[in-house]
Amino acid sequence: MSSVLKQSLAPEQPAAPFPPGFIPSRHGAAREQARSLFGTLRLLVRGDAEPDAARWRAMGEGLMKGDAPADRLVEWMFAADMKATRPLFERALEKGIKAVPDAPAPLREFFELVERRPDWVDMNLVEEGALVNDRGGMDYFLVDRDLGLMGGYQASAFNKALLLTGALQKGAGRRVAETVQWWLDCTGKGGMERFGAGFKSTVRVRMIHAMVRRHIGRMPEWRTAEWGLPINQVDMAATALAFPMVMLLGGRMLGVTLTRRDSQAGMHLGRYAAWLMGVDEQWLPRNEQEGRTLLYQLSLSITNPDETSVQLGHALMDEPLQRPYARLRWLRRRYQYERHLSVSRFFLGRAGMRNLGLPGYVLPWYPLLRAPPNLLFHLGLRLVPGGRQWQARRGRQATIAFVRTMTGPEPVKIGQAARHLTDAPAH
Repeated sequence: MSSVLKQSLAPEQPAAPFPPGFIPSRHGAAREQARSLFGTLRLLVRGDAEPDAARWRAMGEGLMKGDAPADRLVEWMFAADMKATRPLFERALEKGIKAVPDAPAPLREFFELVERRPDWVDMNLVEEGALVNDRGGMDYFLVDRDLGLMGGYQASAFNKALLLTGALQKGAGRRVAETVQWWLDCTGKGGMERFGAGFKSTVRVRMIHAMVRRHIGRMPEWRTAEWGLPINQVDMAATALAFPMVMLLGGRMLGVTLTRRDSQAGMHLGRYAAWLMGVDEQWLPRNEQEGRTLLYQLSLSITNPDETSVQLGHALMDEPLQRPYARLRWLRRRYQYERHLSVSRFFLGRAGMRNLGLPGYVLPWYPLLRAPPNLLFHLGLRLVPGGRQWQARRGRQATIAFVRTMTGPEPVKIGQAARHLTDAPAH
């Protein structure tokens, strides 16, 4: 555990079980500050973006809710011996629950749930959404990393869960690469079909989240009355909005053009991925307008930057300086370091940079140089037969190549950064 987190934590005193409807004290602890930080996003919402009393209470209560189907599965896996149950989970994931004769009820019930695709899912639209993502290529990667991930560190209770997993010691580059690899799995050809790479990666991450939630929730350092459950519904919903709602919105500001159909497809893919990840349907926006409203409202609840925001912000800021480039290492590291900071400055503003302890001298040079020619480029592709399909292939290849520059030749394995916790005994 990091020294900063150790200094800020003291074991929570034993308490009676929390009553139904209990709301942790983190809920809206910095509501006015969050309203100021996300004022630009509020301007992009049609109508009144402020949550009403019922919505505000639902968000507070959501901080105490996990993912019941996955949590029941994991309780059984540990109770029945992880060495015996983990292979059964993997067999069901890879081959289907029918490949596990006489499957125990918790395993069968979980897989019957995830294999029963909701009626609202349109797989043709999901596949279109994958192509929309690929056309954004590296622009979407930069938005996800330097806005979604970096800006998300202003939600300090989420940071504490991350730090208690020991993820900081695993390296920021590895964490970013795992996240991007998961999304690449989701957006690959057939990725969200039952036996596609994205479906399996998403279900595997869902199971790991439940294991981490169980592990951290039992640690004496975790303050449930203040922070709620680790990896709760509200934190998961806010994180899921980065894929692809934040990417679509930020990508436009970098010059990536979208049709109404593109927006619909991208959001549909994100909605299905979030459902499969275990996010309740009440937190699944159907379109970008709903997504912007929800992100703004959730931000009012969870944004509360503290010293962990600075700690994780610095770790992500310095990540490019450790990339294993084969040639021109110093120059390429330095360029990427400055580029990522400039993108963060463009999206997060001075206040966001200050909350994360990032340099105040940074200018948003890269987005300002990138957006105008990129806009012309994307508009031109619409006039060229096959241009958008070519851009999808090009964008995907560029993202895959860039992930490799972050990790070297070692393949990225989903959930590897938290594997030590999934195999650890409970406290």
